[in-house]
Amino acid sequence: MGDIALIIIAIAFVALVVFLIILLNKVSKVVDEAQTTLKVLTSDVNVTLYQTNEILAKANVLVDDVNGKMVTINPLFQAVSDLSESVSDLNHSARNLTSKAGKAAGPTVKTGKALSAVNLVSKILKK
Repeated sequence: MGDIALIIIAIAFVALVVFLIILLNKVSKVVDEAQTTLKVLTSDVNVTLYQTNEILAKANVLVDDVNGKMVTINPLFQAVSDLSESVSDLNHSARNLTSKAGKAAGPTVKTGKALSAVNLVSKILKK
């Protein structure tokens, strides 16, 4: 009976070894595929990072260019702002002057009409 137990243990051990060999073979294939995939991904990531660095370098150049142009344009906007304020002040002064002239013109227009009437009468009388 001891021999049968040893045979059963030996068969179980052989089955375990066969199972482990099959399992390790499959794990080895999975690891090989993972390494291949990792190499491809690493290559793709390196290309992407290189292109990203190029884009960032170009963006930095563009930002520097825009900043330089903004420094040049800022005085122009300040001049336009000052001119706008001057035109607004001039417009306000012209309105005030027109209003004062309109108020002062009332008596002048009446006097001018009276003089025109006198002039017409004197022309008629001369004839």
